[in-house]
Amino acid sequence: MDRDAEIALARSAAPDSISRDADVMVMGRHGYETAVHGKNGFVCLVERGWTATLNDPNFWNPKLRGPLCLNSAAARTYLPRTIKKTELVLAGRTKDEMVAAVTASVDKKELPAMEPGAMSYMLSKDSNLGDGNGHWRPHLMFFFSEDDAAARWGANLPNSPIYAINDSWEHLTTFLVPVQKWSDGEADK
Repeated sequence: MDRDAEIALARSAAPDSISRDADVMVMGRHGYETAVHGKNGFVCLVERGWTATLNDPNFWNPKLRGPLCLNSAAARTYLPRTIKKTELVLAGRTKDEMVAAVTASVDKKELPAMEPGAMSYMLSKDSNLGDGNGHWRPHLMFFFSEDDAAARWGANLPNSPIYAINDSWEHLTTFLVPVQKWSDGEADK
């Protein structure tokens, strides 16, 4: 992906009031690298397919582009997992090898547990979350290192507006909370 286009896509994950002062990371030859230094503690980037759940059919989809903008707590605790997965995949590791390496790193506390308040914006109309998914809906994501967090949030229950993904292999629960507006302020239809 063109560097300037990737910067713009990454910034589209959050409202301009947040993303204009955020660090922006782009994909380089050996993984993510900082393209823009910000000043507000947020980090915007475009995740690729290998950050999806293991059973997601888009895990190896080269078209997947998921712009997100992490707050400082998520930049310190969630972002290292994305960076580690990316380095492993770019080094030619298989999915099983990636899982083993990340799991070992989490178990040894080389990759940190999620900090309280770790969250991200995912509000880009231009994301591609894989074949058949498109850009889904504007949403916020909250990250926890607890396996039972979904029950306490009422996630995935009938008529609940909160979705949860539990990646037990990396001790990570991600909540997706749809919101009404895209990063440009336009209403979700």
